[in-house]
Amino acid sequence: MNQYIDYTQLKMDATIKEIEKLCEEAKQYHFESVCVHPYYVPFAKKCLENTTVHVGTVVGFPLGMNTKEVKVYEAIESVNEGADEIDMVINVGALKDRDYDYIKDEIEEVRDAIDGKTLKVIIETSLLTKEEIIKMSEICNQTFVNFIKTSTGFGSRGASLEDLAVINENKSELLEIKASGGIKNLEQAEAFIKAGATRIGTSNGPAIMEGETK
Repeated sequence: MNQYIDYTQLKMDATIKEIEKLCEEAKQYHFESVCVHPYYVPFAKKCLENTTVHVGTVVGFPLGMNTKEVKVYEAIESVNEGADEIDMVINVGALKDRDYDYIKDEIEEVRDAIDGKTLKVIIETSLLTKEEIIKMSEICNQTFVNFIKTSTGFGSRGASLEDLAVINENKSELLEIKASGGIKNLEQAEAFIKAGATRIGTSNGPAIMEGETK
């Protein structure tokens, strides 16, 4: 289970002590990665030096309405500071306007800017219709990103098994799924893994590892 978990601390008021605790627990449980705000990437990288835990961060977070140029700069800066993985929020407004070329362009520009680092594309399923989830699955196939990710955790809801079913029906074999948002216990994590998720974004990593079911 530990290798599925991206242990996350993305609160607006996250402190350095909370990031230090996050990193220490990530080392204790050997999680796949931590996910922190760009501001904390250098600190997390130092904390996790000489471990197998990767450092992830977010781009265009949480609204996704920054320009392409800002997202690219943010991604490059984060990689230069030590980020191994980038979780990028799409421009949901552009998707609603059916400006699919814009969505593809911004994903490809960020992808090409991060020198082969892992890219996860956050689509915020709580805001999308089934048809829009299908379209984003297709765009993620076409742009050869590593993951399609369900949620920021700041939307009206997090991941759902129904979301994963739609994505699974439309994704390529290469595209992986990161389920995030509202996954708080072992039972939920196991259900999403059974449904096809290969990463779980959660701020409750230790609780999951300790087998809590509530």
